[in-house]
Amino acid sequence: MIDDIYKDADQRMLKSLEVMKQELSKIRTGRAHPSLLDHVMVSFYGTNIPLNQAANIGVQDARTLSVTAFDKNTIPDIEKAIMNADLGLNPVTAGEVIRVPLPVLTEDRRKELIRVVRAEAEKGKVAIRNIRRDANHTCKDLLKEKEISEDEDRGAEDRIQKLTDRNIQEIDKLLSEKEKEMMEI
Repeated sequence: MIDDIYKDADQRMLKSLEVMKQELSKIRTGRAHPSLLDHVMVSFYGTNIPLNQAANIGVQDARTLSVTAFDKNTIPDIEKAIMNADLGLNPVTAGEVIRVPLPVLTEDRRKELIRVVRAEAEKGKVAIRNIRRDANHTCKDLLKEKEISEDEDRGAEDRIQKLTDRNIQEIDKLLSEKEKEMMEI
């Protein structure tokens, strides 16, 4: 019974970590990375699909992404989708390849993005703590119904707290890596 609660909490915390990693990957650093365009949706023959299903995204150099459309008729749609993605990018079409140069980040913009990264990390920590609270609450309910003893409840709380500490430590590690990456020029 307690193992089920622990496994559920562990899975939910891992999902929260994955969501946070995805959110952090959307935040642009100075370097080109294909995941920067992962959440861009393209109108493809009347249907919105992710850009990576309509084109091949590659890194041309440290500051330039190259997007090669699978169907050259969709190049204008892809270009428009990248411009409207609110990433501050201006794609340049050169024949069948769309080049997406990444502008250099100013010091102010870097600091602003670091604030955004820290807010995302805090959201992740709050999600982890909420999962801990839910798991502890479930254990307390089992204790009230006398399905587990007080010792088992205390042991479960300790296990859940260690799991929480480990995941929050992982979030802190991701945060420091992202901050370091953003301050590189």
